[in-house]
Amino acid sequence: MAERQNHVVAETRTQFGKGAARRARAAGKIPAVIYGHGTEPRHVELPGHEVSLIVRKANAIIDLDLDGKAELVLVKDVQKDPVRQIIEHIDLIIVKKGEKVEANVAVHVEGTPFSGTNVMVETPTVHISAEATHIPEFVVLNVEGAEAGTQFHASDLVLPQGVELLTDTGALIVHIVVPRAAASTGETAESAEGEAPAAEAAAAPAAEAAE
Repeated sequence: MAERQNHVVAETRTQFGKGAARRARAAGKIPAVIYGHGTEPRHVELPGHEVSLIVRKANAIIDLDLDGKAELVLVKDVQKDPVRQIIEHIDLIIVKKGEKVEANVAVHVEGTPFSGTNVMVETPTVHISAEATHIPEFVVLNVEGAEAGTQFHASDLVLPQGVELLTDTGALIVHIVVPRAAASTGETAESAEGEAPAAEAAAAPAAEAAE
């Protein structure tokens, strides 16, 4: 029998409060809450190391074993200490295979735009709907050869089969720009070219007067 992917054994929490949460984390466990599908919220503890690796991927699905019962859950929110970046709490939502859920996914820009231009990302994530067990890690936007001034909108994203875009299709995702330093250099060069003839014209009468 194939090994269950992201299989995690959880324990029911019997103690609550900040002190209990600190003790759980000191023991290498992460406090979490499970909710969804009309069920009452259930408070659990998860194995810290295993789960820390799983939640590195956005919208991770966990095959949870709680009191001998299997439960498929989606990692909805991960709360971390802002300084130490230690996971303090996780929110899990119950999902079913084949069920569609909403999620935010990253935009992955591929390709190289026209020489001398930069990619300016305006919207780094988009809102989608997909099967709970087939949420993509990211969606792709190809900018290969795009020239300065080109704009890419949500409608230009490449979506995997079965994924529906919920973000407004007209939302600006990326636009191609000329780096400010390069633009300033070009303006300076044009200004210098314009000043040279003017300087020559001003110098001519002075030279004639001297003669």
